[in-house]
Amino acid sequence: MRARLNSIDALRGLVMIVMALDHVRDFIHRGAMLSQQATSLATTTPILFMTRWITHFCAPVFMFTAGMGAFFYLRHDRTRAQLARFLVTRGVWLIFLELTLMQLLYNFDIGSHYPIFLLVLYVLGACMIILAALIWLPLPLLAVVSVATIVLHHLLDGPRSTSPLWMLLHQQGAFPFGGRVFIAAYQLVPWFAVMSLGYCTASLYTWEPARRQRFLLRAGIAMTVAFVLLRAINGYGDPSRWTWQPTATFTVLSFMNTTKYPPSLMFLLMTLGPSLMLLSWFERRDFSRLNPLIVFGRVPLFYFVLHFFAAHAAIVALSLIRYGSSAMGFMFQPVPSMGGPLKSFPPDFGYDLWVAYVVWVAVVAVLYPVCRWFAGVKERNQGGWLSYL
Repeated sequence: MRARLNSIDALRGLVMIVMALDHVRDFIHRGAMLSQQATSLATTTPILFMTRWITHFCAPVFMFTAGMGAFFYLRHDRTRAQLARFLVTRGVWLIFLELTLMQLLYNFDIGSHYPIFLLVLYVLGACMIILAALIWLPLPLLAVVSVATIVLHHLLDGPRSTSPLWMLLHQQGAFPFGGRVFIAAYQLVPWFAVMSLGYCTASLYTWEPARRQRFLLRAGIAMTVAFVLLRAINGYGDPSRWTWQPTATFTVLSFMNTTKYPPSLMFLLMTLGPSLMLLSWFERRDFSRLNPLIVFGRVPLFYFVLHFFAAHAAIVALSLIRYGSSAMGFMFQPVPSMGGPLKSFPPDFGYDLWVAYVVWVAVVAVLYPVCRWFAGVKERNQGGWLSYL
């Protein structure tokens, strides 16, 4: 089983490395501080657009491989009841981390006056709780439900609503609750279906390897081709239509500029298709246990928490170098890109994009030995509370 899972660990590790680039950019890049939308064709550049676009693969792969992990958990001589219990408890744990530790890492402040972001850990946890109910369905039926949800969820598109429940389900937005403002960035529909589709896809790992690899490759090609054809038609599948631009480069960027919040059918075809092809290719590769892709892929939650701390600590360190002791007056609050007040920061706060790239490389390099150590700890102490980290 371990040899078969190296490909999945490698895929997850790759997108985790890429993910750090986006979050470092959030904390470092001057454009992010000024709310410059990296995918807005009116303000972006090709390099900035692609810096953001490549990270679109992260959330779909996280969701998909989390579903695969649930199936493998069941295959280790466990019952569905045991799997359901694990999914619920792990889901609650992830939501708890999102509401507590992650808010501190986003803000470096424990004040009660900042918005609470419901981001990746929240939606992973909530979808695990939903999956705990869905695993009782026959696998073929669950596959149909998953695909149908991904394909048809645009039927729910419509006028914006002020309902907090609807924002959690299918519309990005902010709502008050308990005296705080919650920002629902990731919606349950169709993310839960991406996780349950990963759960169903993991059943392919009962097949002979060559057959499985052919299936993954063909499925990935089919999804990628479907994206190109459906996107060219410019009709159903994404609320944001592509348009002809003054240059060919920006026309291509417009074509690729699909909707992530909530993820459109085009967004998921564009990201999951190439990911399945890459997964098939990784199955044919031999990975050393010291390969960064494997190391990071085996400790996803540990890496996720640490990389946010490292990215935020990096901008604090850079600010102390640049502004001296006066940085202490504004750095222990959310940076503007994370909801902090722009007026509290110097007018020139933030750095060029190349600096974000340098910091990203440094963050990944620093985290590698720490994650390698923790991967060894988990390998020597499998099960128990370490399975929640």
